[in-house]
Amino acid sequence: MQVGWLRAAVLGANDGLLSTASLLTGVAAAAAGRSEILIAGVAGLVGGALSMAAGEYVSVSSQADLERADLARERYELAVSPDTEHAELAGIYVARGLEPALAAEVATQLMAKDALGAHARDELGLTEAGAARPVQAAGASAAAFAVGAGWPLGLAAVLPRDTVAVGVAAGSLVALAILGAVAARFGGASVLRGSLRVGVLGALAMGVSAAIGAWFGTVV
Repeated sequence: MQVGWLRAAVLGANDGLLSTASLLTGVAAAAAGRSEILIAGVAGLVGGALSMAAGEYVSVSSQADLERADLARERYELAVSPDTEHAELAGIYVARGLEPALAAEVATQLMAKDALGAHARDELGLTEAGAARPVQAAGASAAAFAVGAGWPLGLAAVLPRDTVAVGVAAGSLVALAILGAVAARFGGASVLRGSLRVGVLGALAMGVSAAIGAWFGTVV
């Protein structure tokens, strides 16, 4: 579970970093002034973080609704047909390798202590640690996005104006490569492949954004 949260945080930071860096390189390439660049970056950070929070909240709230519905159904089934539910739970333990008699005894003892908890855990796969928490998920997503977005925004604030586009792109590519490597490490994939994949896609996104910004800047 901790690895899952860490990986989600890394991916959220990656989204914030790439989207904000692309926005800043595009605005900078359009020959905008520093104040316009920073305003665009702050707007992108705030808007992106709020969007991530809202999307995550809706998604996890839907998951929580499903979990509550499953628990309500299980509670009803335990009330109207406890013997059937006992046999179902015992069957799960038999499938996991217990002898039928032992599985039936384990099911009896667990249901005597907390029937709903036993079925939620072993039949539905629901645990307290893994329960959907919409507010926590929304806050974590917003925070991760903001942390990622803060890096290119900070670069744009301190770099000389004539090097903002190149400096933000270069600094963000380094950070993207690191985040890609970390995400791959958590996922058990090749660190080099993960780093290169994110770096290449990030360079493409920032390159396209810079080209569009330069074109609009020339036209205007």
